[in-house]
Amino acid sequence: MIRLVVLGAGTAGTTIANRLARRYADELPAGGVSITVVDQDNQHVYQPGLLFLPFGEYATDQIVKKRKKQLLPHVTFVQQGIERLDVERNAVQLADGSVLPYDVCVIATGSRTMPEAIEGMTGLGWEEKVFDWYTIEGATALRDRLERFRRGRLIVQMAGMPIKCPGAPLEFAFLADAYFTQKGVRDEVTITYVTSLDAAFGKPVLAGMFGELLAEKNVELVTGFDTARVDGAAGVLAAKDGRELRFDVLATVPLHAGAAFLLRTPGLGDERGFVHADPHTLQCRLKPNLFACGDAANLPTTKGGAVAHFEMEVVEENVARFLKGEPLDPGYDGHANGFIETGFERAFYFEHNYDTEPTPGTFPMPMVGPLNALQESHLNHLGRRSIRWMYWNVLLPGHDMPGVGPQMRAGAKRGGGG
Repeated sequence: MIRLVVLGAGTAGTTIANRLARRYADELPAGGVSITVVDQDNQHVYQPGLLFLPFGEYATDQIVKKRKKQLLPHVTFVQQGIERLDVERNAVQLADGSVLPYDVCVIATGSRTMPEAIEGMTGLGWEEKVFDWYTIEGATALRDRLERFRRGRLIVQMAGMPIKCPGAPLEFAFLADAYFTQKGVRDEVTITYVTSLDAAFGKPVLAGMFGELLAEKNVELVTGFDTARVDGAAGVLAAKDGRELRFDVLATVPLHAGAAFLLRTPGLGDERGFVHADPHTLQCRLKPNLFACGDAANLPTTKGGAVAHFEMEVVEENVARFLKGEPLDPGYDGHANGFIETGFERAFYFEHNYDTEPTPGTFPMPMVGPLNALQESHLNHLGRRSIRWMYWNVLLPGHDMPGVGPQMRAGAKRGGGG
């Protein structure tokens, strides 16, 4: 029997498990192949929905489902914490003391937030004045606070990269502007966007566009802010260079890290626990029967659901090639795309890869679209909101999206072709 183990049942883990289940649909019932997915809980969160929950646009039951129910038949789900990845013995040591052997292991454990990494962030004022919306609990608490917020200073802070969905902090600032405008209290609420970056966004083309948009919406932009500490009781956000900003509500994106157990395998990942992997094949550098995908991988591209989906075709193919002793497919080019909501039912769309910055063009069809990159439109907003249905019904079950693959099409750029 070929034993395939997937660590993590989030976006990447669920998708790759289901794609492998489709690929080995004949072997699974016959016992020639087994697929086992491990995660510490049974709660699958549609993470893009966390951005909208604080503004009352989604209910919790729309973005949370049971992990086990998202997996195809014949895929085994093990709800257990992971103690260690034993790469010498090709086995996973689980928190209950049991051992799970594998022939190929796919690491898809995502990233975790670490609000405790910044002094004072989780101290007095946590979930009263200071909120992290990257979790269900934090997003729900922030929703309740914003419902009561009528006057004061709101800071939206991004502590440092890398983070899941790097556009989300900007989106939060834009949505907050629309939210308070529609409530009729925008003139009473000061919004400040604080980032560790030296511009509004990490991609230069978008940085200028979003910087201008923040100014148009009367959102103050503070850059190069390397956060040193948070005083929730006093409502003070302090930088390492001595700058201090006062707030009544702080909506923060904390520092991110890989799964803690990955740090216990020397050489597997970087100092934060993100796994070293080939940027084109997704094979781990430490050992050839390991692959890493989604937010867990230390790749020079965006951490987000679209990236995970684009990687999956290559990972699925390469797991199969590895098992057959064939050369791997270097087919992933860093393809990433996404939407950034700008409020009032409008959004930007962008697309890029390792070598190409976001450029104007159409998606998904060259010259046809219907979505236009780097243009703010209501149609892009509708595209953004359609993702939730596609996530549960197309992407997670392991289906391909016609015309959208692991490589960025030349036709995505203005002028078509390619």
